[in-house]
Amino acid sequence: MSGSRIVLHGTALSGHTHRVELLLLALELAFDFVPAPAEVRRAETFRALNPFGQIPVLQDGDLTLADSNAIMVYLVRRYAPQSNWLPDEPVAAAQTQRWLSIAAGEVMHGPAIARLIAQFNFPDEPGRAERISTRLLAFMDGHLQDRSFLAAGHPTLADLACYSYVAHAPEGGIDLAPYPAVGAWLARVETLPFFKPMPRSPIPTRR
Repeated sequence: MSGSRIVLHGTALSGHTHRVELLLLALELAFDFVPAPAEVRRAETFRALNPFGQIPVLQDGDLTLADSNAIMVYLVRRYAPQSNWLPDEPVAAAQTQRWLSIAAGEVMHGPAIARLIAQFNFPDEPGRAERISTRLLAFMDGHLQDRSFLAAGHPTLADLACYSYVAHAPEGGIDLAPYPAVGAWLARVETLPFFKPMPRSPIPTRR
């Protein structure tokens, strides 16, 4: 446990925030959730925490840390170094890192951007986000044909990093029905004892 209470700045509809919240729950770390909607993120007080104005931001005592994947690595190394969330075994460690990179790359530019466009009128090209999503989900579905989790035989940071935006891909107009292995993986994550869902948004009407 932290000597001083952890503070997580974010929003309930942010998949980046949600992945950190899931890990905090998994590690049974007490924390305060501080809402940081767009108007808050534009303020100088928030920019002092993260000059990029992005969420989530974690405060733990004197430490202020941004970037969801970096925050998750910190939390495991600081509070659960002997756990399986960030493996030490070379292959599992490399696989976990690969999926953290995919979460910051294809997951972000595919399902996450598609959802931002559909739900929040984000200025981007929906066709590009859909193409990236299709390639990503086809790859994930093949990868998960004979695996329960993304990077190892047990849940790791890889699963938390990729779950939220893939689970909510339909909110960006991305159909998950063609990817049954992905659907089975999502269901496995949702049965983990600490799991808390991210609020749902409306499914957009197909163009």
